[in-house]
Amino acid sequence: MKAELANRMVVALKNSGIDFISHVPETRLSEMLPLLKADDTFMLVPVASEAEAVGIAAGAALAGKRAAVYMEGTGVFVSAYNLLTVGIRYGVPMLLLVSYIGSVEDQRNTFLYSQYGCRMIPQLEALGIEYRIIEDGGNIGAKVSNAVRAMHALKQPVALLFTGEFTEAQ
Repeated sequence: MKAELANRMVVALKNSGIDFISHVPETRLSEMLPLLKADDTFMLVPVASEAEAVGIAAGAALAGKRAAVYMEGTGVFVSAYNLLTVGIRYGVPMLLLVSYIGSVEDQRNTFLYSQYGCRMIPQLEALGIEYRIIEDGGNIGAKVSNAVRAMHALKQPVALLFTGEFTEAQ
């Protein structure tokens, strides 16, 4: 992800009211992390597992924070149980910021990643999680804002899957 795009993403998250982000390190969207850390608007919580990230974000959301979980696409599979039991059954809104590894538009796609990418949409649909694929930064503020509004209206997680322009090496 290019620096200018990372900047626009952070502004979009801030303008949408997101103030809490749990995350697992990954490569495609990582240019956002230093910007998020430097901005006092965000409480940034690094974790060791995507399942843990979902649980912590759910707790923050229940305490009044506008929570997001930032993870690589494989993390959706790792956190599926937590997304279902906490996010969906208990109606906890969370924004899932997912690097859509292995998608057709993933600029760093490999055979290994494509095995996950081709299963991402069926996994989200099986869990009943609304999602949107984001291939470029055009109108990113509205895309993030719409997803945040949807997560609150639905009272459940909503996923933004970042690919294409977001997966380009800097």
